[in-house]
Amino acid sequence: MKLFIKKRLLHNLLILSLGLCWLYGIPTYAAYTFYPVKFSSLTLSRENLASSPQIISNLQDLLPHLAKANVVYLGETHNNLQHHQMQLEIIQSLHKQQPKIAIALEMFQRPYQQFLDQYIAGKLTEQELLEKTEYNQRWGFPWENYAPILRYAKANKLPVLALNTPSEVTRQVAREGLASLTPQQRQFIPPVTEIRTDNAEYRQMILDAFEQHQQAGHGSSSNFENFFLAQVLWDETMAEKITLFHQSQPNYQIVVLAGQGHIIYGHGIPSRVARRVHKLTQHSVLLSPPEEQINSNHRIADFVIKRDK
Repeated sequence: MKLFIKKRLLHNLLILSLGLCWLYGIPTYAAYTFYPVKFSSLTLSRENLASSPQIISNLQDLLPHLAKANVVYLGETHNNLQHHQMQLEIIQSLHKQQPKIAIALEMFQRPYQQFLDQYIAGKLTEQELLEKTEYNQRWGFPWENYAPILRYAKANKLPVLALNTPSEVTRQVAREGLASLTPQQRQFIPPVTEIRTDNAEYRQMILDAFEQHQQAGHGSSSNFENFFLAQVLWDETMAEKITLFHQSQPNYQIVVLAGQGHIIYGHGIPSRVARRVHKLTQHSVLLSPPEEQINSNHRIADFVIKRDK
């Protein structure tokens, strides 16, 4: 069954949340660019056609749904300050009900976990955290978007997880494939056997974005397979880190802050966590996505927050 939807907004969402420019070594701020190119059709499975997401206008109405979930995904657009304000509000509200909460962040890469731990323990200043994690070079979106969340975590001693693949590894895979990685580079990613590229719907979604990105004159690689592999590696690495923490701390609720492109339709991180952990309750929330996506009759996420301006 095919669902024909307008794809310009979906492409914009992917550019912002998947960092298509960033994979090619362009600074992260390049991901602000929008490309007004039409998409082709997207084929969705019956799961994603089964029902529309639940629309929420008041965050307090959302909390009962999220309170008992093992993992909560809050899908953001990285340069949207309101999204980060909503994330903090949700984290604070959930923390009042459940003191054992961990915050998992796409914004930090796995080799720098020790510095997040030191910051939470009060052993590093905020400026030292930025320098030691190379935040500006490796992420680049305004620190003040995320700082209140990190400050809240520090004040309440909440674990903060660095989820992301090292940027050098992602770029290397996008250009030359997994086989080109050194043993040292492989230590921060899942085993190769756990990197699954067999999701046809996700492949088509990324292919549409990739082709338009190329047509717009961006990107240095014509090898979609490596590009898609790099994207999947990104998702699998984040999913593995979430899984490892859940297995070691099963009583903690994990709140994941990541780009919407890693969450929509469950293709990115959620399905890869579910594959690793059975009987896990997960809920995905999109923070004020484009109006056209809200009105589409397909399950892009479990919940969509739509606030009146």
